[in-house]
Amino acid sequence: MLWSGWGDPAKAVDLPGPVRDLLGKLLGVRAPETPAADLAEVRPPAPALPPPVLDELRAVVGPAHVRCDDEARVRHARGRSTPDLMRLRAGDASGAPDAVLLPGSHDEVLALLRICAERRVAVVPFGGGTSVVGGLTAREEARARFTGLVALDLTRLNRLVAVDTESMTAELEPGLRGPQAEELLARHGLTLGHFPQSFEYATLGGFAAARSSGQASAGYGRFDDLVVGMTVATPRGTLELGRAPKSAAGPDLRQVILGSEGAFGVITSLRLRVRPAPQTRLYEGWRFASFTEGTAALRRLAQDGPLPTVLRLSDETETMVGLAGPEGIGGSASGGGCLVVAGYEGAAEEVPLRRERAAGVLAGLGGTPLGAGPGESWAHGRYSAPYLRDCLLAAGATVETLETAAFWSGLPRLYDAVRLALHGALGSPLVMCHISHVYATGASLYFTVVTAQSGDPLAQWEAAKHAANEAIVAAGGTISHHHGVGRDHRAAYAAEIGELGAEILRGIKERLDPQGVLNPGVLIP
Repeated sequence: MLWSGWGDPAKAVDLPGPVRDLLGKLLGVRAPETPAADLAEVRPPAPALPPPVLDELRAVVGPAHVRCDDEARVRHARGRSTPDLMRLRAGDASGAPDAVLLPGSHDEVLALLRICAERRVAVVPFGGGTSVVGGLTAREEARARFTGLVALDLTRLNRLVAVDTESMTAELEPGLRGPQAEELLARHGLTLGHFPQSFEYATLGGFAAARSSGQASAGYGRFDDLVVGMTVATPRGTLELGRAPKSAAGPDLRQVILGSEGAFGVITSLRLRVRPAPQTRLYEGWRFASFTEGTAALRRLAQDGPLPTVLRLSDETETMVGLAGPEGIGGSASGGGCLVVAGYEGAAEEVPLRRERAAGVLAGLGGTPLGAGPGESWAHGRYSAPYLRDCLLAAGATVETLETAAFWSGLPRLYDAVRLALHGALGSPLVMCHISHVYATGASLYFTVVTAQSGDPLAQWEAAKHAANEAIVAAGGTISHHHGVGRDHRAAYAAEIGELGAEILRGIKERLDPQGVLNPGVLIP
């Protein structure tokens, strides 16, 4: 991945001149005075890890699997939030670990954690590096409390261990990236069906640790719905979780690890529910006159069916900015309105029937069919938005996303509250929103914000993010639907779960990680 941006450097895009001019006129965006740093210019801080401890760690995984060079340390310094990228583009690698460890087995992970706990070395589990909530930077806490900091890179744990076609489960290791896992499963005619925007670079372990939700969650479920078992290494030993698909044997400890963001342990194996690979995929677009009408249609499908595999609704602003052409949405002469993308995947004989029934519901609730064009266009570019963020940052715009969720009855209030908070904090930003995931009881809201960078863009976004977090809590939404807590949401998460809830988390942390070496500063209020 590009060290100071997103994805494949060969796929990086430049912002066309007319778009730059338009951003300048509408939002006051101006090109930054200082160019972005080159990787060769960036110097991480001097390592603090004592050499004898480094030798102990090398003895576990072998010298070839311990990286202490500047490039490896910089590439493991941060995640991919806009503040992370701003710091990296400015040449700030202050979050870099002292060393990068690449274990090759559960036993090696266990041994590394034991040494780090004994020697008081902070450990940041690292998969694809795609966190957008400050989940990969423990340097500040490490300096204050620990003798050093290491990144535990799990990408060598990348095997498909077993497939159980009778139970329709597969055991996979956590270092597999999304495309690698799908390629291995496809050889058996199977799929996970988990396709978040980070799919190309995020790992299975990261999906579990952050409670990821893919763009096809309406059909396949969230990633935590797919997890039926796991093996977890902790400083205290091994957890083997999941003896059956469901159980009444006390609280489900799988749920303690799912969403724990590496603060309780390191996932070293996952047993996941799989599906037959779809024979047919069909995507299409629909137009609704307003976000309110489109929301009502999505709620009807989520509650009464039939439910598409993919179901998304863009508000008026997102539709106009991202999807409208000279003749309106999908070539509609009337223009305006909101775009719904509906996608169907499955057996060849089943998909057309489900699509026909869903189309009847959408049409009956005021939807206008736009054909396959908008749906296919979305499917083709479903992973490309982060590349656009990179070129907007280079042009002098601050671009970031945030997401939340609520019950259907509370969704309008939440939508208005977040937009109002962002406008209040940023003046006149461009704020776009879509419903990205639906359930019988509610849905998620995914906001994208574009504004001109101020003289201190980090402080500018920090103020906006704080205002949005407060608005989410006050409006009754959850602080995160699928990005996680990290550091950015920790205070709001504390308000969401209350002091007693925070005490429970601290108690689990103390039992599994008494020295507090696992991803310090993340998640735990």
